[in-house]
Amino acid sequence: MFWTYLRRELRRRMRQAIFIALGLALGIGLVITVTSAATGVQNAQAAVLHSLYGVGTDLTVTQPPKQGAGGTGISFGFRQQIKQARSGQVAAGTKINDNELQNTQNGTLSTAQLAAVSRQQHVTAATGALALSDITVTGTVPPLQAGSGSFSSNFTTSTFTVDGVDVARDTPGPLSSAAVTSGRAFGQADATADVALADASYATANKLKTGSTVSIGGTTFTIIGIVSVPQGSSPPDLYIPLAKAQQIGATGTAKLSNDVNTIYVSADSASNIPAVQQELTRLLPSATVTDASDLASQVTGSVGNAASLANNLGKWLSVAVLAAAFGLAILLTMAAVTRRVREFGTLKALGWRGSRIVGQVMGESVAIGVVGGVAGVGLGYLGATIIDTIATKLSAITGASPASVNGSGVAAKLAQQVNSAATHTVYVTLTAPVTLDAIGLAVLLAIAGGLLAGMFGGWRAARLRPAAALAKVE
Repeated sequence: MFWTYLRRELRRRMRQAIFIALGLALGIGLVITVTSAATGVQNAQAAVLHSLYGVGTDLTVTQPPKQGAGGTGISFGFRQQIKQARSGQVAAGTKINDNELQNTQNGTLSTAQLAAVSRQQHVTAATGALALSDITVTGTVPPLQAGSGSFSSNFTTSTFTVDGVDVARDTPGPLSSAAVTSGRAFGQADATADVALADASYATANKLKTGSTVSIGGTTFTIIGIVSVPQGSSPPDLYIPLAKAQQIGATGTAKLSNDVNTIYVSADSASNIPAVQQELTRLLPSATVTDASDLASQVTGSVGNAASLANNLGKWLSVAVLAAAFGLAILLTMAAVTRRVREFGTLKALGWRGSRIVGQVMGESVAIGVVGGVAGVGLGYLGATIIDTIATKLSAITGASPASVNGSGVAAKLAQQVNSAATHTVYVTLTAPVTLDAIGLAVLLAIAGGLLAGMFGGWRAARLRPAAALAKVE
């Protein structure tokens, strides 16, 4: 009886049912589209963060540089030669080729601090690394006259990024997500060897291959392998053993023996990451302990703009449209109940209880909601497909914020190049995947919309009396 009456009433009020279902479908379709777009942006951010962190890395620990450090020390050796040239100690025509491996962005952390981090509760692994910049200045000292100005035009500067990595442990760390495409990876025997791995993009741009040699900090290294990292990554140009980076690297004039400037940390579970972050902050009060959400806030470019748009405007817009759809369904259902006064009053006179009438109205509303939900899923898929079709690549600027650089001499040019090397612009493709969670949310919203409309309509129907039906009889 229930299903027969339900089917007959829906067929009799087909236009109204379709109108309510379409309203719900539009709201639910927009929710699915916005949810899918937000998921796509999160995936784009994850692609960028994945490369910065590496597989298995939950937290990174860095130390801010000491006040007055940073760019002022990156050209120490060359500054000395400039001073000597201006004082006449270096004759005009002397060729200068200064190559230094410098720590330009972060302060240093000792191996003792690294060991302390690894001993913390819920920490399963902690690996130290050195993120450095190789800086080269070449040129010929020009003739100088008393009071002459800058002679920076006589010199060329170049820089590339180098990571000193622990060859005994690649997870967590900079090489966690890297795959060897040519040659071999680091082995235990390479801990103190003059060997390097080259990023595939850098190797292609500089025509490097296995067996090629490169000068890093004045030391010749042999390329033993080419590595590739996932799309959307911002890897260093070269990787060398941590022990060699500590041996030849420096912060200004201070050597980096037994020091690191980045610690990669893995937690035993995702739920314990906040606790580990608090533990490390207490252990190293002056250090910066960064998790994925912190790092995401530092990623700028169109990825960040899209994330803000999807998380703020998109969600509020979908909530507003969904609320309007629910409100429309409730008003139309209550209006329909008002027009069915004679019907419900007559049914009560025939012995139908109020609960049976309420159940009938709610059944009709839920059926309409389910139809609207199915149509909404279709509209959501259509919206996601449109996003996939028209979406362009998003840019993400990652890395340290460039410091302000004053002056126009060689030192200023060096600082500008180092800042440029420390920041990377990567490109990721935006997609809008429709997940099972989004579909489940749509089904729940459809049922909720139908239940709400049915509850209000049923409440109105339950209040009707048989006398109301008689009053409508002409």
